[in-house]
Amino acid sequence: MTGQSFAIFDTAIGPCGIVWGERGISGVQLPMSNEEKTRKRILQRNGDIPEAEPTAEVGCAIEAIKELLTGKPNDLKGVVLDLDGVPEFDRGVYDIARTIPPGKTMTYGDIAKKLGGVELSRDVGQALGHNPCPIVVPCHRVLAAGNKPGGFSANGGVVTKLKMLQIEGAVVNHTPSLFE
Repeated sequence: MTGQSFAIFDTAIGPCGIVWGERGISGVQLPMSNEEKTRKRILQRNGDIPEAEPTAEVGCAIEAIKELLTGKPNDLKGVVLDLDGVPEFDRGVYDIARTIPPGKTMTYGDIAKKLGGVELSRDVGQALGHNPCPIVVPCHRVLAAGNKPGGFSANGGVVTKLKMLQIEGAVVNHTPSLFE
């Protein structure tokens, strides 16, 4: 994809990144351990794209993400995504995930049922694991059966997921086990 740019911005959970092109936001990077690692991860995923000053529309998306990560219930529905190249099934999962309001959750099984059957739960989990736009597509609001946290592929794993849910005021059934 040509014509893409990226920017790094500070949030309550650390330095995030955003990638955009002419058709919208194509990537959001949750914080790595520091800003340089966040930048490096964006370049690994998107090739040698330039760091640039965000457009007005991207600036609005950044402000909305920052608000959400400070606990303001911004649903980010106004953020335009460019998911060109993302498989149709995954886009369906992301569309459903974007309907989950801040502070609320859904399970992998709930999304799978909306897409045709609970047997698709694993596919839903895989689609969310490949989510190019976390936060905007709120994969952190999707839980395993029994409202347990399930997995999270971002830096920090489930701890990051739980932190984001806590900021939003969501209730999660999390009893640490010996196997985590």
